[in-house]
Amino acid sequence: MLNVGSIEQGFVLDHIKAGKAMTIYHDLRLDQLDCCVAMIMNARSSKMGRKDIIKVECPVDQLDLNIVGFIDPNITINVIEHGEIVEKKALGLPKEIRNVIKCKNPRCITSIEQGLDQVFILTDPEHAVYRCKYCEEKYHGHRRD
Repeated sequence: MLNVGSIEQGFVLDHIKAGKAMTIYHDLRLDQLDCCVAMIMNARSSKMGRKDIIKVECPVDQLDLNIVGFIDPNITINVIEHGEIVEKKALGLPKEIRNVIKCKNPRCITSIEQGLDQVFILTDPEHAVYRCKYCEEKYHGHRRD
């Protein structure tokens, strides 16, 4: 049996759909942080069959967790302090996401203005519809499936 040690301060992303840990790793830009990261892929889960888990040893406020909610709002976040779980955060669809997806409209100002944030607003929570803040183009993609 695989044994990955506990962390003193940080968080654990749990209930990640099997095979999605690397997507989340890159989208959260964990490779750019100076912290310890452990990924467990295809772990057995009674709830999901198989799942991925990411353990990150750094303060949770260093990350934009809206990205995780956009990818999969069913992921749970366990906040760890002094080696103990102090909070369990349930995610939902974020109201706004920045620089995760790009507007495909060639006439959108984000296509012309370099350095302008790509901002999408949740316009229909029931159907998980996001639209560009600038041109209102509907995002036609998968939430990082």
